Amino acid sequence: MNAHAPLAFALPGADRIVVVGAGIAGLATALRLAPRPVTLVTAAPLGTGTATGWAQGGIAASMGADDAAALHAADTLAAGAGLTEPDVATRVAAAGPALIDWLVGLAAPFDRDAAGALALGLEAAHSRRRIVRAGGDSTGRLVLETLVRVVGRTPSITVLVASARELLRDAGGAVAGLVCEREGARFPLPARAVVLATGGTGALYAATTNPRGATGRGLALALRAGATVRDMEFVQFHPTAIATGADPMPLATEALRGEGARLIDETGAPVMAGIAGGDLAPRDVVARGIFQALSRGAGVFLDCRGELGARMATRFPTVAGLCAQAGIDPHRQAIPVRPAAHYHMGGIKVDACGASTVPGLFACGEVASTGLHGANRLASNSLLEAMAFAPWIAEAASALPAPGHALAQPERARGAIDLDALRGVMDRQVGVVRAAEGLADALRQLAPAARAGGDAALTAFAIAASAASRRESRGAHWRSDHPAQEPARHTEVTLAELQALAEAYAPDRDVVAA
Repeated sequence: MNAHAPLAFALPGADRIVVVGAGIAGLATALRLAPRPVTLVTAAPLGTGTATGWAQGGIAASMGADDAAALHAADTLAAGAGLTEPDVATRVAAAGPALIDWLVGLAAPFDRDAAGALALGLEAAHSRRRIVRAGGDSTGRLVLETLVRVVGRTPSITVLVASARELLRDAGGAVAGLVCEREGARFPLPARAVVLATGGTGALYAATTNPRGATGRGLALALRAGATVRDMEFVQFHPTAIATGADPMPLATEALRGEGARLIDETGAPVMAGIAGGDLAPRDVVARGIFQALSRGAGVFLDCRGELGARMATRFPTVAGLCAQAGIDPHRQAIPVRPAAHYHMGGIKVDACGASTVPGLFACGEVASTGLHGANRLASNSLLEAMAFAPWIAEAASALPAPGHALAQPERARGAIDLDALRGVMDRQVGVVRAAEGLADALRQLAPAARAGGDAALTAFAIAASAASRRESRGAHWRSDHPAQEPARHTEVTLAELQALAEAYAPDRDVVAA
């Protein structure tokens, strides 16, 4: 792989489809592709290292007698702040009930009420109780375990524990496979198509609820292959990460506020008083309310004391365990919280079938920009989106023609950057509230390593650049120097555009730590 010119090759197994990532998006896609041969590439053993396993809230689906897909779609559009695409919201919401039935058929252990019906929870910005949950607040872990179990008994799926390093392309530029690395050795996996299901970018921030590996590697892979990325500036900050010094930060699920928990300051005053929606306002509104209180020097707490705290161990066992680890008794003590990077609404631009702008490359889950989440994801729509797009991707990828000879590109040197320093820059300058001066400073600090091709730096630079270009406040992107809204539009960017911008910000600087 060290040749100075591309090397053409064709190896057995090129008819396979490669899926990169083993959260709900990757596992669901691999299962929907059966019986077509699939190689599932995962950086960690199945069931570990993925944000899916940490998802507490649940899966949004219009399962209630008083609910309908049209209501779910309307709530999704309202939360998306003008950038959710109505046809996508309608299509995904309509798919929800059948997807829950699919998981039930796979023996997912969803919670039930006394009559045996699915127990439905309420979360912020939902007009109905429609959050399907498992194990109280252990939905992600239990759904992940369900899918891992089914993948393990599906003979068409081969699991490969390795790192994804580069996308292979053929002479026409189409993606034709993947270069992997394991134990220091690199090797090619030719494929009919590659599906990136690599998760998000939260670990680019010092305060995050995501696993430390969530640095946007899939986005960097796609950019280098020529894919367009969209709306990179929209990073959702979960309002109620538990602020006890852990990294990553444990999460106090939004469903707690749906069950009556309140946000208060150290005096007991309500933090969200006078704000439309109060404690159940959309996530971006609540995150800014907490951020502003913290900026004034106030402490912010999630108050579950009393009856809710007393039943925490049974209704919210994950949060109860996290509080116990931090020495907090939620029955008697309020939980200290702050916003933390949680979910990336932007990503690889894809169409209705999950196909990127590069032939042969698909994206599913958090790494994709499908048009569903817009500027502010509606709570518990993420697991739903991943499952909804999985069969659409499987159908489109299976219909692709056989690939041409894959071309192994020369191995590239990657710029190094101090990840902890980068995370600090992103937290301070590209966080809950942004402004031109801070964004320009972030771009100057990130540019050298972004030019040199570092994965984390390239992805962080793309987020900062897109934030600088959006001179308005919309959804999760809030500009203190541009609080008004402009006409709704998406932002799109390519590697060539990012490289030109990085050159402008650091034309003569060596690669240094941020």
